[in-house]
This record gives sequence, C-alpha cells and structure tokens, in this order.
Amino acid sequence: MSDNNSTHEAVEIVAAAWQRVLAMDENLVDPKKTRLTYSYPELRVLYPLVSHGMLQLSRCTDFPWTADVPVIYRRVEGGYVVRRLDRPNGADDAIVGYTDTLEDAVALVAANLPPGCGPAIQGTPDDLD
Repeated sequence: MSDNNSTHEAVEIVAAAWQRVLAMDENLVDPKKTRLTYSYPELRVLYPLVSHGMLQLSRCTDFPWTADVPVIYRRVEGGYVVRRLDRPNGADDAIVGYTDTLEDAVALVAANLPPGCGPAIQGTPDDLD
C-alpha cells in the first residue's frame, strides 16, 4: 500500500472513530469534553478512544495506542488536572497542569502535544517515525 493510501485510510479511520465517540452516551464519556476536544484541529486529527470514561487520544490507530498525549481528569475538589499517561525518561510527575475550567484543560492538552505530533498514522507506535 502506498503512503498516500495509508494516509487516506488513517484519516477515514480517525473520522469514523470521532463519529462513534461524539455519539456516545453521556454515561460513557462527557459530551462537552468530547465536543471541546474535537473543536481543536490539532486534536481532531488524533485517534480518539474512551477507557474508563476518559477520552484519550492516540497518534496511531491500532493497539497498543500511544500514551504520550495528555489526558484530562476531573478533580474531586473541583477543576481539572491534565496529565500524561507515559512518564518520559522515567519522570515521576506526569502532571502537565491544573485548570479551573474544561476549556482551559483542553487548551492545555493542545499546548502540550508531543514533539512532531501530527495526524494519527495507521498502525502502532512502532510505525511512528
């Protein structure tokens, strides 16, 4: 398969995944978080998945997905914490930051994408350059 076909297929896979996630029941994922995340062009091109009620984004379309895009968690005391699931170089603290609003949390995710992060590729993390 040519790179152009692979890129086109990845775009289609990501678009279909977003449609599934955007249509999910609010008991599965916060629809406001999903819509806000989708509104950012740089986040909309990443592969969305929901696990344990959390919206996660991957730079690839196949399992195992990447864990280097920050994730938003609601804090019990109010507001949000944005953290990476991976810990580069063995770092203990994966917290990117705290915000009072969901809008600010999504903006923090967008501002802290991994270097070279672009549209999701069809494949696994092993296929990333």
